[in-house]
This record gives sequence, structure tokens and C-alpha cells, in this order.
Amino acid sequence: MREKRRPGPTLRWAISLAVLAALFWWLDPARVAAQVTALSPGWLAAALAVTVVQVLLSAWRWRFTAGRLGLALSRTRALADYYLAMFVNQVLPGGMLGDALRAHRHAHHSGAVGPAWRAVLIERFSGQLVVALGTVGVLLLMPAWREVLVALRPERVGAWLAPVAVIGLSAVVVYGATRRFPQAWRDLRADLHRALLAPSAWPRQLAASLAVVCSYALVFALAARGIGVGLDFAVLLAVGLPILLAMLIPFSVAGWGFREAAAAAVWLALGLPGEQGVAVAMTYGAVNLVAALPGAVVLARRPPGAPTCRQSG
Repeated sequence: MREKRRPGPTLRWAISLAVLAALFWWLDPARVAAQVTALSPGWLAAALAVTVVQVLLSAWRWRFTAGRLGLALSRTRALADYYLAMFVNQVLPGGMLGDALRAHRHAHHSGAVGPAWRAVLIERFSGQLVVALGTVGVLLLMPAWREVLVALRPERVGAWLAPVAVIGLSAVVVYGATRRFPQAWRDLRADLHRALLAPSAWPRQLAASLAVVCSYALVFALAARGIGVGLDFAVLLAVGLPILLAMLIPFSVAGWGFREAAAAAVWLALGLPGEQGVAVAMTYGAVNLVAALPGAVVLARRPPGAPTCRQSG
């Protein structure tokens, strides 16, 4: 029996490019390019400034989580490794290899392999949980999204259930892991309580994750303003977070393709040109790539013999 292999980097790049090519075949690529290239330097600077705050908060959340597990992690190392993880996640498929790299580096330097990996896992889970809850809140409460949901045809409803399917599949995987690796689950459960759920931990975790999630939506809105989108700023904030949720689909590189497709669908549902939605999503992606470039400097300055992240499959 042949072993099933996960989609490799070449396939994921191909998927991202194929989705983008399909969008450009369907829409007018010249209109998309005209809007993206009209990005205002002032708005770009504002968006990049927000990403700096975003990384600082994320690195603090990681340090706090690691500290709750008894691990030392300096501010400088946390910030450098977080930028490195961002850069790797931007250029390699899967969206998680960068986080695996910072967990590996922290385990190497701390000598505590299990806690170091669980610290990154818990820190990521804290952020993704707030993203999911925030998205549900936006979908239920914001008038702009009620208009979108009414405008979408019933046959498209399945696309909106994708996050639910991902969460359900994750629950099945976690349940299977608890049955097969009971000690690992007990360790994770204890660390979850210490670093995330304890009364002295969850308020700070929640505050940091809320601030980071708000920064995602703010960068999206600033990117839209930067290319001249005239929608109300509150509407841009409202539609940003659920669109960015499409980046979690694990068959692309840094969300390229799926993010743009989601934006095109939302813009069309709002009665606006799909090209504009694609242009906003591509601008957001470009801002994220530029924001992650300090991670390339960290990678270039990595001393010989330092741990690296190997991709399997």
C-alpha cells in the first residue's frame, strides 16, 4: 500500500497560481493591476506601522505563554524569531512551517523540547480561536455582512461552512491523538491550563489576541484605502476578517488565491466590482510580504550550524 503524501510545495504553488489565473481569466486583470499599482505610499506606511505593532504584540504573547510554562525567552529572540516565522510562512507553502521553525529554534536553545513546542502551539491556538470567534461575531452582528449573506446564492453557502469543517476535522484529529498518545495529551492539557485558561493567564491572552486580530482587519482596511476604495471604513473592517479567514485553507502559499477569490465573491455580493476586491486582497498580501522582510535579514544572519526547518512530504 502506498503512503499518502501531503501536497508538496510545488503543488501548493501551482494551486495558488491556478486560482489567481482563473480569477484573472474571469475578471479584468488590467483593472486589478491599475488599482494595485495606485497604492499610496502614505497608506502603505500606515499599514506597515500597524504590522510592527502586530508583531510586537504577537512576540509578547509568545513570551508570556513560554514564561507560563517555565521557559526563558528574551524579547530580542522572540521578536527576531517571530519575524523569521512570518517570512517563512510567506514564502513557503502550508502557513505553519515558520511556526514550526521558531518552536524548533526555541527547543534547541532552551533544551526543553516538549514545552517549547507546546508554547508555540498554545500561542497559535489562542490567536486562531479569537480569529474564529471574531469572525462569527462579525458575521452575526455587522449589517454589512447580513447584506452579503442575503446576496449570496444558496449554492454558495457550502463555501461559508469551510471553517466549520476545518474545526470539526481538527477536533477529530485531536480526539484521535488523545487516544493514541494519552501522556502527550495530558501534558498539553496541563500546559493549556497554565498558559491559557488559568484565571491569571486568560485575560492577558485574550487582550493580546484581540489586539492582534483587530490589527489584521485594520491592515486590510488601510490597504483598501491605500488603493482608493471608498467604502466606509467600518465596512472595510467588517468584511476584512472573514475574507482573511480564507487564508487558513491549507492548500496555498500564504493564502494567495483563496484570499483573492473570497474577496472577489464578497465584493460582487455587495454590488461592487470583483476586480476591486481582488486588488484589495492582493495589496494586503503585498503589505504582509513587505512586513515580513525583516525575517529574511534574521535568516541571512543565522550563524552556521543553527537549527533549520526541514520540510517533509
